[in-house]
Amino acid sequence: MLEKLVMYLQHPLVIHALIVGVLIALCSSLLGVTLVLKRYSFIGDGLSHVAFGVMCVATVLNLTNNMVIVLPGTILCAILLLRTGQNAKIQGDAAIAMVSVGSLAFGYLLVNIFSTSSNLTGDVCSTLFGSMSILTLTDSEVWLCTALSLVVVILFVLLYNRIFAVTFDEAFAKAVGTKTSLYNLLIAVIIAVIIVLAMNLVGSLLISALVVFPALSAMRIYKSFKSVTVCSAILSVLSAFLGILIATLAGTPVGSTIVAVDVGVFLLCYGMGALKGGVRG
Repeated sequence: MLEKLVMYLQHPLVIHALIVGVLIALCSSLLGVTLVLKRYSFIGDGLSHVAFGVMCVATVLNLTNNMVIVLPGTILCAILLLRTGQNAKIQGDAAIAMVSVGSLAFGYLLVNIFSTSSNLTGDVCSTLFGSMSILTLTDSEVWLCTALSLVVVILFVLLYNRIFAVTFDEAFAKAVGTKTSLYNLLIAVIIAVIIVLAMNLVGSLLISALVVFPALSAMRIYKSFKSVTVCSAILSVLSAFLGILIATLAGTPVGSTIVAVDVGVFLLCYGMGALKGGVRG
């Protein structure tokens, strides 16, 4: 097993997959704590369905580079979700349900009507649940993912204090002059970018697990926002790294394996929190 692992780690495609997987996991965990605390964690699930719908449109149009339409489309829907969720007549959770279910349904309807593949079921399952395509990433895809991930991390570090204020007391932050709507919009846009990057890794239906599980795991052990964020990032990166290695060696689906590791880490942290009387998640 060890010899097989060493052999795989010498292959550039596996290294690429590990780099992309770790970066996506890191970005997901940073914003995950904020979304969980704001009780808006399902925005990841909603936007993942939107990304699926937009990707179906790109497939029907025979676009060779799906990112050209998927990234702007998902960001636009993130902005619309935020604006709609602030409407008194349509609350945030209802807006997410409307957009996510609608996008999923119309996307699947489009690829069925204008099918461009003989293996429609396989293509849809790969998009929804992830595939081994993470192990066939091109150099350009790796560089794009690295660049976008660095932008997300830099923005989070630079705006940490404002994100902290918006997360815990949005009303007070607004009262002291913080442009809360702007930072909420920025959070939504960053999440949209993360969702699009993560589609090849875990698939549309499993993306929210990358956002939610590391944050909940860290909350079982630590209390402060900074400690939870750092712990969440570490746990997320380790889970992604271990999940990709297990999937490579065992031949299991990458996305499902990473999420299974995240669930295992959460159960472990839950037990540790219970033993030391940690915070209740």
